[in-house]
Amino acid sequence: MTDAELHTFTSIMDALVRISSNMKSMERELRCPVCEEMVKQPIVLPCLHSVCVLCAAEVLVQRGYPPPELPPEPNTPTSSPNTRSPRQARRPPPKTDRLDRVLRTVCGTYPGRRRKDTPVLTMMFPCPTCRSDVELGERGLMDCLRNLTLERIVERYRHTISLGSMAVMCQFCKPPQTLEATKGCADCRANFCNECFKLYHPWGTPRAQHEHILPTHSFRPKLLVCVEHEQERLQFYCRSCQRLLCALCKLRRVHSGHKVMPIAQAYQTLKDKITKEMNYVLGNQEMVQAQITQVESAIAQTEVNSAVAKEQMNQCVNELRGVLAERQGGLSKVIEGSRSQRAEALNSQLSEKQSLLENAGLVTYTQELLKETDQPCFVQAARVTHTRLVKAIDNLQHFSLSADPSFRHFHMDVSRELKLLSGMDFIQAPLAPVIDTQKTLAYDQLYLCWRLPQDSAPAWYYSVEYQRKVGGSGPLWGGVKSESTGSGNSPWQRLEEVGGTSAVIDRLEMDSVYVLRVRGCNKAGYGECSEEVYLHTPPAPVLPFCLDSRWGLHAERIALGKGQTYARSVPGLTLLQAADRALTSCHLTSDLLVADVSVTQGRHYWACSVEPGSYLVKVGVGLESKLQEWFHLPQDMASPRYDPDSGHDSGTEDAQDCPPPFCFLTMGMGKILLPKCGASNASATPLTAPLPPRLGLCLDFERGRVTFYDAHSLRVLWEGTVDCSAPVCPAFCFIGGGALQLQELIANRSTEQTPPRRVTIQTRATNLCN
Repeated sequence: MTDAELHTFTSIMDALVRISSNMKSMERELRCPVCEEMVKQPIVLPCLHSVCVLCAAEVLVQRGYPPPELPPEPNTPTSSPNTRSPRQARRPPPKTDRLDRVLRTVCGTYPGRRRKDTPVLTMMFPCPTCRSDVELGERGLMDCLRNLTLERIVERYRHTISLGSMAVMCQFCKPPQTLEATKGCADCRANFCNECFKLYHPWGTPRAQHEHILPTHSFRPKLLVCVEHEQERLQFYCRSCQRLLCALCKLRRVHSGHKVMPIAQAYQTLKDKITKEMNYVLGNQEMVQAQITQVESAIAQTEVNSAVAKEQMNQCVNELRGVLAERQGGLSKVIEGSRSQRAEALNSQLSEKQSLLENAGLVTYTQELLKETDQPCFVQAARVTHTRLVKAIDNLQHFSLSADPSFRHFHMDVSRELKLLSGMDFIQAPLAPVIDTQKTLAYDQLYLCWRLPQDSAPAWYYSVEYQRKVGGSGPLWGGVKSESTGSGNSPWQRLEEVGGTSAVIDRLEMDSVYVLRVRGCNKAGYGECSEEVYLHTPPAPVLPFCLDSRWGLHAERIALGKGQTYARSVPGLTLLQAADRALTSCHLTSDLLVADVSVTQGRHYWACSVEPGSYLVKVGVGLESKLQEWFHLPQDMASPRYDPDSGHDSGTEDAQDCPPPFCFLTMGMGKILLPKCGASNASATPLTAPLPPRLGLCLDFERGRVTFYDAHSLRVLWEGTVDCSAPVCPAFCFIGGGALQLQELIANRSTEQTPPRRVTIQTRATNLCN
């Protein structure tokens, strides 16, 4: 063999080994998730995963379903015991026998045929791949299409790994001269050598048109047909249902309105997508390898860190044992000291009592003392004895132990400690915080408030994440434009190490929807994120102002709060006296409040809340000159010259097409009056709606339009026009008792938040520093 031939042979062998290695690495993709062997006659479940049809039947029977109807095995020479596929040869007994055995085990006896009047049973199959129950439909496994593509891949895999060792023999050669098959006929479902193929497929006969394929042990249908209409080819694909359809299935009402495309278009579209995805994967092999290295490093770190954590746990338990042993020794010493003291006292008392016995020392000594006749000597010696006898008699009459032999107060109650020890566990990250939607709002800035659940571990600090949703990019709200990803959502932005349970977010865009979420952090790391909340920022910059008390304010009826952002109207004694004098009617007067600023250009937004118990309150805007005229010429509200809600001058001398000088909405008694668009028409009846907690107003000076919003959701309530030829002021009108509160600027709130704690986690100690 020459060097060139040797090189060629070596290259071919290397290529074969490489192909064989690649095919072997693909083997796990070809295994059935139930039996964990090569799939045989696989079917596609509604969740698009594949399993062996017999394995699926076994699973259904084991779950208590009736034996399903199975597609018949092809009755061909290749299904005979001598030429059965290697998979069946490795798994005796045959599948059908195994299924019969399962049926007998589950049902006791073979259940037989189902009755015709049996109600339709919806089968739920537990897919082992996605681990979810999928509905099979009325016909069960018969509604599942056969995965012919997977079968072809398995066939090629078997042929590749065998490397020619498993030859397919001709089924029509007479032994002992049986030749190796070179062709297979998909129509005859048999394998032929060259001579036999020519013999059984003569030229010029219909058999000559049969499709010939490579020799195989498993013949499959030439094409997929509809499971409900057996002779109909699958020519369409429903993108909504993700199912293949035939021409008859397409006409069904269930697919009306669905996106149905020809199968050729679906084939080309899906093939292009998969090709593009595959090219991306192949073009980023360095990234794949880097991620594999990262995962392998993570696995190694997992082993090391788990060993360290186990060592730390054992060390903590050993420390507890050391503390318990030390405490046990101390308590034992206390008990031993008490025992020795009590034993000494009781032993002394015992000696004294024993001395009082008839033959004891004190009694004998006293008897001998009484024999003394020398009086001075007797008195001198008997005084001590007399004292001892008096004390002994007293103790004898009032006997009590000199020490308590019980140790009741030395008993220990360790129920609390046992409860703590039984509940001893690894530190847990904080649970998902709960956002307080009543306090959370978007105004000049965004204010977010939350709390932790009661059973949550404490949090050292929080991380607030927010993101702007898809929408038109309006003017900047806050001064600096945030980054955006074009047509998609902006990236998540974060406020790290937020102390307390509230946060203020600025530099946001106007008229945009933001998604917010919060999560806590402690020594165990970050916990779960809270549920996402959506906040809509105001449509224009917020106009800061206070109520002006210089314009004809009736001090006896209007009271302003601190900071002049709160006003309350009380009818007062003068109105009561006027009502007492007017026997036929009561003329109500209006009290007007205006802002201390006027608008001459641009768009501006502000919000206020009206007390639901107010009688009548009007909120809106008006020309500054007309408002001053209203102050100096108080009018009877029963017949005003200008009806603020009508939006026009009711005087006949004024032009009908001029915009009104005022634009107000009237609210009171928990309701809000919404004029119709044709408010100038006397026949138009206004509508009423529930009073929102906060009312928002947006003034567009250039367009001369005022829009009223529900400030909580920024839902438009009503839109009107106003004359903007001169400075315009926010205005508020009280008729009877009522109160309103201007929305406080979030920037003016005193947010007393503790500074964030920076944490350094060490092996055995945790240092906290502010």
